[in-house]
Amino acid sequence: MNNDDARLIRSSSVMGLGTIISRITGLVRNLLLVAVLGTGILGDAYNVANTTPNILYNLLIGGALSAVFVPQIVKSFRDADGGSAYVSRLVSLLASALLIITVLAMVIAPLFISIYAPTFTGRSRDVTIAFALYCLPQILFYGLFGVLGQVANAKERFGPMMWAPIANNLVVIALFTYFLSVTDEISLQTITDSQIRLLGIGTTLGIALQALILLPTIKSSGLRLRFRVDWRGVGLDKALKLASWMFVFVLISQLGFLATVNIATRAAVAADTAGVAYGVGYTPYSNAYLILILPHSIITVSVMTALLPKLANLVIDKKLNEVTNELTNAIKVVGVFIVPAAMIFLTFGPLIARNLYFGISADDADYVGYTLAGFAIGLIPVSINLILLRGLNAFENLKSQVFGNLIMNLISIVLSVLAAIYVEPKWVVVAMAIIFTVHYFIGTGISFYLISKHKVNLPIPAIVLHYLRLLAVFAFSIIPLFILRDSIPGNNLVQLIVVLFVSCFIYLLLGFLFKIKEIKSAIRILVKAIR
Repeated sequence: MNNDDARLIRSSSVMGLGTIISRITGLVRNLLLVAVLGTGILGDAYNVANTTPNILYNLLIGGALSAVFVPQIVKSFRDADGGSAYVSRLVSLLASALLIITVLAMVIAPLFISIYAPTFTGRSRDVTIAFALYCLPQILFYGLFGVLGQVANAKERFGPMMWAPIANNLVVIALFTYFLSVTDEISLQTITDSQIRLLGIGTTLGIALQALILLPTIKSSGLRLRFRVDWRGVGLDKALKLASWMFVFVLISQLGFLATVNIATRAAVAADTAGVAYGVGYTPYSNAYLILILPHSIITVSVMTALLPKLANLVIDKKLNEVTNELTNAIKVVGVFIVPAAMIFLTFGPLIARNLYFGISADDADYVGYTLAGFAIGLIPVSINLILLRGLNAFENLKSQVFGNLIMNLISIVLSVLAAIYVEPKWVVVAMAIIFTVHYFIGTGISFYLISKHKVNLPIPAIVLHYLRLLAVFAFSIIPLFILRDSIPGNNLVQLIVVLFVSCFIYLLLGFLFKIKEIKSAIRILVKAIR
């Protein structure tokens, strides 16, 4: 690992820490949510209403912000005014579009509730619609957060976007804490209009604060934002054209997601009919996926957020050799951390699930763990693929990504349908997790091919060898613990701590002894951080 690798780790460490704290405060928030609204229909009504604006934002705008606008924003910084005019036009255009979308969404809120919660009728439907009317303005604030955050990232001020969600979580935590202190137990039938209004507006205020807290960062970066309507002839048309391709990309992914939900829920019904007592269906699938994606969110996303502005500048300057080196370094750096996570998930999935989901039965937790193990190795291609996609984004290559994503999802859907037909219902979800892994290995292969078309010649054999070495080293670290797992003393939590500490210690030691430079550099950085 060279100085660029160390820079990547240092640049992403602040973001990674922000992500960790955000996840912790988010967990506290969810616990309080359950305490206030329960896990029944009232809780579902709030969650459906609060999730809908996020889904709409991601489908319409969210994917485009990081994929499309960062390279465009980076280019604008070379303008005579340092990008202030371009960024002002971009923010003004997106804010205006999102305001119109928000108003329309509020007008047709009942339609959205019919789509996302078709079984809700009567009181449950009325309460959900009421929550939605207060939550749908979040679309505007999600958009402002997204675009302001990407501007900050383009200025290489990465921390604020990762830390801002903590403010949102703290607002909602304070809201639910206050609600618990002044309100008796409520239900779907007893909740009042004023209580719905308090919870809905309070939740939306959290998202608003999350967005507005970024304004001081933008101001301190030297950009001067003002509302502008002179949108024609300034280059936004190219960005919007690229954004349309990203919309298609996200839409294809959403259709693949819809197929996954349908097959998983059908498997749940079939398993229940067959007398399977533990949870089978989309819930264990989604919960296992949330565990899987945590190291990806902390490590890979942080690394690529730090790297994308530099990649955009290198592409503009046509320094393709440096683009190759940066992507190669990023892939190798991420592997140092992602490979251990994947191996731990593979070998100790049930133990992890038992610790995280201690409130459910052991059988239910174990099934989440088996699903996590099915996902585990897929963590590696998921992370590599994101790096390659961000590289393609720097080249503003979205059209080919759409076709690659279409191939991935078609293969995944076909394999999932075959699993639903030929696999025993209780194992369909685990099979789908394995299909997810296959899906991303195919996608990563496609991404390697696509980026090579831009004369970025990544050393694929060296990358594969690097990951095989990391896998071999961590296998030596974890397999003895797996074999002796029944002999590890203590309860589930103690056993998990022992597994994590011992396996990672041996991994770092072996990496140092075998002179794997990426691991040696990681050790040096960790030691320096501790000091």
